[in-house]
This record gives sequence, structure tokens and C-alpha cells, in this order.
Amino acid sequence: MIKADLTLIDHPLIQHKLTLMRDENTAAAVFRQLLREIAHLMAYEVLRDLPLDPVQITTPLETIQSPKLAGKKLCFISILRAGNGLLEGMLDLVPSARVGHVGLYRDPETLRPVEYYKKFPRALEDRLCIVVDPMLATGNSAVAAVQKVKGAGAKNIKFVCLLTAPEGVEVFAGAHPDVPIYTASIDRQLNDHGYILPGLGDAGDRIYGTK
Repeated sequence: MIKADLTLIDHPLIQHKLTLMRDENTAAAVFRQLLREIAHLMAYEVLRDLPLDPVQITTPLETIQSPKLAGKKLCFISILRAGNGLLEGMLDLVPSARVGHVGLYRDPETLRPVEYYKKFPRALEDRLCIVVDPMLATGNSAVAAVQKVKGAGAKNIKFVCLLTAPEGVEVFAGAHPDVPIYTASIDRQLNDHGYILPGLGDAGDRIYGTK
């Protein structure tokens, strides 16, 4: 068993909202809103080590040194299309962040990722890159996406997902042991089609109301 750098963010509010998302009767609009709210809560933990520099400001009463985010703006990178559900919530908290996208779909027979789009901001080597996708199932898409991000120069990367399965965690950790994983749940296993059990179904379909 490969040891993964994995953080389980199990705040009660996250677990409550995740239960609502798992329910097959939850409408797409509610599902989207819940995912956005969970993204807010997860971002608090994922971004807790952002570097700060002191800057001088003047309050209505005096001039002080106060902390402000340091360095180049961080970058959120969404694995299309479902990653956009987490991306939007993260951007609510850090609206000045840069945004990249990797478009991948999973071949239904081989379960391997096929790329159809890729676009990143400049200077990824100087930015913290947060790669987001609701599901870490087989791990193949996440591995491929992070490899693309590394290929563009990124050196400081974190991977954020809503759900994981042990199989996907092991595959991802084996390919990218230097990239920490943040998740709200470690589910039981994958089924024969590569879906997480108990899971919540296809995240993209549930976000956008498609089949």
C-alpha cells in the first residue's frame, strides 16, 4: 500500500452538506449550491498556509503593519467539466486568483482519460496551483491533469476533491507523491464501471442536470 499525503476535511457542516448531495432526490440547483458551499469550507483548510507579508496601512486611528497575501496570485485549475463546481466556490473566497482548465473525458471502455482542452495562466512555476475535481475515482484523470500542470512549469501543487476511493488515492499517490490530496470523504470502493461507492453518481451530470 502506497502511503498518500492525504488530508480528510471532516467538518460537521461539510459532512451534513455532503449527505444532502448524495441523496438521489436532491435537485441540480440545490446540488450546485451545496457543492459551492462545501468548496468555501474546504478552501479554508486548503489555503491555511498561504504566505503573508507585512504591509503598512493607515486605519482611521493609526498607521500599522498588517499581513497581506504575498507573492504571485495563486491559480485554481479545474478539470472540466465537473471541476467547475468546486472552482466557483473557491473563486468566491479568492476572486483575484488566476484560473486554468484541463479538459478530459474518460473513455468508457478503457477508463483512461482523453484530453480535449488545456489552457493555463503564465508563470505557474511561481504560483501555488490548486487542481480541483469533485471525484478521485480511478485516479487516471487526476494523474493526467496534474502531469499537464507540472509540464507547464508548476512546482507547488495541491489536489482538492469532494470524494475519493482508496483505489484512486493509491494511483494518484503513486504517480504524484509530492502533491497532497484534500478530500471531504474517503468512500468504500469503486464499482466495475469505475464509479465511487457509495458515492453520489456522476458529479458533472448532477451539477448540470444532464445524463
